[in-house]
Amino acid sequence: MAQALDTSLLHQPAHSPSWFSLQRALRGRRADLVDFCIPCNPYFPSPEMLEQLRQGMVDILTYYPSDSATITAEACGALGLNPQTVAMGNGSTELITWIDHLLLRESVAVPVPTFGRWTDQPMETGKRVDMFPLREEDGFKLDVDAYAAFIRQRGSRAAVLCNPNNPDGNYLAKSEVLRLLDSLADLDLVVVDESFIDFTDAEPDPSVADQAVLRPNVVVLKSLGKNFGLHGVRFGYLVANPALAGRIRGALPRWNLNSFAEAMVFLLRDHLAEYRESLRIVARDRQEMFRNLQAVPGLGVLPSQANFLLTRLPEGVDGALLRDALFADHGVFIRECGNKLGMSSRFLRLVVRPVHDQQRLVSGLLAVLYGAGATPGWPTSPLPPVPQGLPALPPGAVPQVAVPQIAVQQIALPPLPMGAVPPPPGYRYG
Repeated sequence: MAQALDTSLLHQPAHSPSWFSLQRALRGRRADLVDFCIPCNPYFPSPEMLEQLRQGMVDILTYYPSDSATITAEACGALGLNPQTVAMGNGSTELITWIDHLLLRESVAVPVPTFGRWTDQPMETGKRVDMFPLREEDGFKLDVDAYAAFIRQRGSRAAVLCNPNNPDGNYLAKSEVLRLLDSLADLDLVVVDESFIDFTDAEPDPSVADQAVLRPNVVVLKSLGKNFGLHGVRFGYLVANPALAGRIRGALPRWNLNSFAEAMVFLLRDHLAEYRESLRIVARDRQEMFRNLQAVPGLGVLPSQANFLLTRLPEGVDGALLRDALFADHGVFIRECGNKLGMSSRFLRLVVRPVHDQQRLVSGLLAVLYGAGATPGWPTSPLPPVPQGLPALPPGAVPQVAVPQIAVQQIALPPLPMGAVPPPPGYRYG
């Protein structure tokens, strides 16, 4: 049985602790920790790209990077964008900060729950944040007409939309996003945060970035770190008409991008096919993980178009206690949503990971919730096969590793019925 660990680091008022903070706190006692919290792409960069980065490590650490214009031009060449319509930042949160300082005036409308910086950043600079509640009974889906009416009623001068949304993974069809942009053409600014849109497979061309460059008040935000599985590199970009993009570029430091970002950008052009394949595999794993989580009695699972799934715990279960037990006793790190506006501790955001990691997560959930490694109807080994119609992974794409034996330790949680919790009226959980 794993040695008891101090879980106080997990009790953050806003965001989850960093991976580095966790590793320092663990001091090697949990080398097998599996991360279901931080939304990375587990299949990119490819091993070949990582080897190239390793070979260049001394130069990357030793020398200054090129200026941001050089790195931006290369990224735009690889992604098919006009550099005049792009501003690259040291992470998407740097761009959110400058959008707030330069483009937001007195008020902004934001659906909640969503990514916390869209509410926190404007409030930190004294803006009025008009929060539009997304309802659980609607599966946290955004109603475009209701949101537009709310903006009019509140008199908001700007609006934000995250698509897909974080933490629920709901995706708004491109036609609906464009309809919203049309209805808000008189606002100072509308931001569409597409940080997770590359994981979407609901339609072939989901982004509205091509439309943003034609509109005077629209900014589309992208996060290369989330898509590429490289949060530590810190690079994101926005797309807007040349005037808006130029205003942000003019405020950014000339050398705001680091050498890791430059090295990665200059590798990208030759590895786009591998990137697209990684997205296909994540989509396959998402379907598998949705189905596997559905098999946990009492757990509600929302469909998602991002690389994470929002799950609802059975009535009476404290998500913070469950998170601590999964971390300390099972080596599983998850995102409990009790500190997100519009959410409660009953919700967990679980990042999509390979199938062998999913088995580790499900075994831990069953052990903590029910005091057992398996329940009737749940197969212990192997996990169910990929659903009919999904293409099989190429050999070696998902390494098959042995799932470690997990010590079962039940924590003091209220007894739960073995049947599924009934969904709220009007919406069906998976």
